[in-house]
Amino acid sequence: MKGKLSLVFFLICLSINCSFAQVATSPYKTSWLKDGALTAAGIGASVVGGSLINNKDRLTQQNLLNLTKADVNGFDRFAAGNYSTSAETVSDFPFYGSFLTPFLLLLDEDIKQNAPQVFLLYGQTMSLAGGLYSLTAGLSRRKRPYIYADDAPLSIKTDKQATNSFYAGHTAATAAATFFVAKVYHDFNPDSPARPYIWATAAVVPVAVGYLRIRAGKHFLSDNIVGYAVGAGLGILVPELHRRSKKANYSLLPVAAPEYNGAMFNYIF
Repeated sequence: MKGKLSLVFFLICLSINCSFAQVATSPYKTSWLKDGALTAAGIGASVVGGSLINNKDRLTQQNLLNLTKADVNGFDRFAAGNYSTSAETVSDFPFYGSFLTPFLLLLDEDIKQNAPQVFLLYGQTMSLAGGLYSLTAGLSRRKRPYIYADDAPLSIKTDKQATNSFYAGHTAATAAATFFVAKVYHDFNPDSPARPYIWATAAVVPVAVGYLRIRAGKHFLSDNIVGYAVGAGLGILVPELHRRSKKANYSLLPVAAPEYNGAMFNYIF
């Protein structure tokens, strides 16, 4: 009987050790119910925002006749009148490509073992980015720079997308994806010498997208600055807000008094 119990105990210990060996400890704490609900809320916001965009009043030819570049604030005026279909096409490559960058995280063994959790956070990040952009674009009516371009066709000037300049959705989504990758790699690999290069790449890619969107006449500089800030903020904050606390929730302190010596145990709920 002792031999059988010893064998069972050995197999249990071996199973536990194997489990710990196969699944690396994640720096994040998630809830499929709560985080799934938040992700769904972001998707819902995108649907609502999309409806608002579709129901916008279009600019008319009369509206266009009354517009001048002088209507644009001095900070953004340099971009008024920009229009380039080639720049728009090129901007789509880093934009769509950035959505795939989180899959590069699977090259890291520790991250790969926590892939479901990491991609839950990625889905949450991108759904919130999409929801915030859609609602903002749906509720605002800032005209795109190409509205002021002489060579832009009338069909796009009177399209429902023509008043979706604020803020830059391409830049925001790209920044959300790239900064998410940098943040997750940073948290899983606190001692990696590659971290500065990954952060630098994460910062540069959305800048390139923003520059191309300005060249294309899709957005003004201020649109891109706001989009960059929103996207980078979400890419960093969503993982950060799920970080496991490094602080202990208890403390044991020595206590001395003339009448006694002892210790004080403090536990924070």
